Amino acid sequence: MAKYSRPEDRTGIERELKRGSLELIVLHLLAPGEAYGYEIVTKLTTQTDGALGVTDGTLYPVLYRLEHAGFVAVRWETPERGVPRKYYRLTESGRNELARLNHEWNAFVGAMAKLLGNKEGT
Repeated sequence: MAKYSRPEDRTGIERELKRGSLELIVLHLLAPGEAYGYEIVTKLTTQTDGALGVTDGTLYPVLYRLEHAGFVAVRWETPERGVPRKYYRLTESGRNELARLNHEWNAFVGAMAKLLGNKEGT
């Protein structure tokens, strides 16, 4: 049985968990309304008290996949002073996907709670 006692091993596990849930995270953060990339990064960090965070290099490929799948729509806006921003918002199919991913996540969390609460398995 593998032991994960080195910090770099735990980091790998955390990275894999985050990678598997990024679509759910991004869709959830867009549910209240549209946002641009930096806003999404900031919301994630703020709403999780810094426990979760992503870099631009991680976020934008996820946003691209969600856009390509039709789960988010985009629009460009150029503020009076500043650079153009790409805003993302959920589509109807994105809301359906969010509901599906929420259901999957809740089933996973329930199964893990059951597993970890099972003293016979330890």
